[in-house]
Amino acid sequence: MVKLKTVFVCQNCGAQSAKWVGKCASCGGWNTYVEESFSDSPLASREAVVNREEPVLLSQIDTSPQERLKIGINELDRVLGGGIVPGSVILIGGDPGIGKSTLSLQISSLLSQSGHKVLYISGEESVAQTKLRAQRLETKPGENLYLVNQIDLNLIIEYIHKLSPEVVIIDSIQVVYQPEISSSPGSVSQVRECAGILTHLAKSSNIALFIIGHVTKEGALAGPRVLEHIVDTVLYFEGERYSVYRILRATKNRFGSTNEIGVFEMSSFGLMEVNNPSEIFLSERAKQSSGSVVVSILEGTRPLLVEIQALVSKSSFGLARRRSQGIDYNRLSLLVAVLEKKIGFNLADKDIFVNVAGGVKVVDPAADLGTVVAVASALQDKVLPSDLVVLGEVGLGSEVRSISQISLRINEAQKLGFKRCIIPKNNLKSKQAILKEAKIEIVPVETVKQAWEAI
Repeated sequence: MVKLKTVFVCQNCGAQSAKWVGKCASCGGWNTYVEESFSDSPLASREAVVNREEPVLLSQIDTSPQERLKIGINELDRVLGGGIVPGSVILIGGDPGIGKSTLSLQISSLLSQSGHKVLYISGEESVAQTKLRAQRLETKPGENLYLVNQIDLNLIIEYIHKLSPEVVIIDSIQVVYQPEISSSPGSVSQVRECAGILTHLAKSSNIALFIIGHVTKEGALAGPRVLEHIVDTVLYFEGERYSVYRILRATKNRFGSTNEIGVFEMSSFGLMEVNNPSEIFLSERAKQSSGSVVVSILEGTRPLLVEIQALVSKSSFGLARRRSQGIDYNRLSLLVAVLEKKIGFNLADKDIFVNVAGGVKVVDPAADLGTVVAVASALQDKVLPSDLVVLGEVGLGSEVRSISQISLRINEAQKLGFKRCIIPKNNLKSKQAILKEAKIEIVPVETVKQAWEAI
């Protein structure tokens, strides 16, 4: 008989303990340890996908480029680096109801229309329910799309060997279970083992594998961190639940850039591509409102124009509050300190709230000067010109530092009808020939004070 062993495993980080403890020493989570049983015997499914390849010399490996599978959704193809690499494993995560299953069904339908054989494994919906969802989205799948409702890993492997598909979609990994493991589906042991076996199968059979993953209340992917380590690409869906716009961001990509994003609009027919997200983010901007500034941020190779809003009011309590949505809180505190120390604005007794309209998360330092100008505008209640774009990184000495890809940012602002752009003076020196051709007024500045006076 196989001897079973018992161990307590943290469901957040995967740490193990011989006995139950209230607080995890690794991640700090409370009441996250669950008792799980395992055996030392090898799993049958793991033996079924073992790879018997012999070691080869690096110089003898064929380096001819692999042809990627084009999905037909330009936003998604760009985020993936130009399409799906055969044999790659892609993990898609996001909040409930944000569109993970909708995107998966659209991917499988478009690939099957192109003649690729796709196996869609739905563990959370029956085949009839998936068919109803496809009819609601009005997708037109091809003849090579196979659906199955199954959560047993051994049977899933049998289906893959029987059909030999080019693309497999698992929706979702938290409901798939390995019968040889006694713990319940969704536990750390089940997720780690099932994901590892499926990944090995995809690599050995040259199958593109999509895995849908749930997220925790903190926004991280549920299950062990090894789930993100073993896959090739990790895609996160971002966006407010009550907003129609979704942002697909690659946080890990072995076959492309991790700076690219895709912008989608949720409609009754599924996720629709947004070809000009800058225009969408600025469509509801108030023209005669103080504390509103437009900045140009760079996401990979794509420039985006977003609106930064600021609100400054007198604090009702002894301690002033600083709140930010879409901008790092520590970065906001630094910029407010620069305004106080170097410019002379009195913000010690003021509540400051900063928001990036459209639910976009800004990490580009080029938005620093725009944030500073927005706070100053809200403090003095001065309405800024509606055709103004502000660019620049702010240092602790209130100097405005140069930013990258200045010509791309200015061209994007010019396309949307902006007439004036404030940029760092050092960028004017390095890109003088390109900037002279721009049909927009360029105002170079060296300090934050110069920028505010120019406005």
